[in-house]
Amino acid sequence: MLFMIIERFRGGGAAPVYERFRERGRMAPDGLRYIDSWVDASFSRCFQLMECDDLSLLLAWVS
Repeated sequence: MLFMIIERFRGGGAAPVYERFRERGRMAPDGLRYIDSWVDASFSRCFQLMECDDLSLLLAWVS
């Protein structure tokens, strides 16, 4: 199954999120696959396309 995740950046915008990503990676559980992502022009939202066969993996990752 494919899922579109929309992440809204708060406070400091995207910078803290990208810093965490550089330090720890995507932090997705095994079985949850990253497909693609893009950020809107204002850097206030990130759209991520993810894929998995087990919805519980996605729910664990977003929590």
